[in-house]
Amino acid sequence: MQRAVQEVLHYPRLDTVIMVEETIKKAKTYPTKAQLLRSLPKKVMYQTFLLILDYLEKSNKILIDKKDGRVIWIWNPKGVDDVLKKGLVIR
Repeated sequence: MQRAVQEVLHYPRLDTVIMVEETIKKAKTYPTKAQLLRSLPKKVMYQTFLLILDYLEKSNKILIDKKDGRVIWIWNPKGVDDVLKKGLVIR
């Protein structure tokens, strides 16, 4: 997802990124962006929240459904390790 280039007022701290990751992973359903933002244990500026989602999407940890904007956690390092041990070659 490409966003218009704009000046970033506040970069997220690592603990904020981890907080968002953990909230997505623990969600019982796939939340929309708005639901996810409201469910965070601490308040986060919206611009910072979007920057975190962009980072997580680009690092292939989440998918954001284009239809309804639901956030889906897809990163599974254990699953990747299992597949690599079986001899799958990834290019």
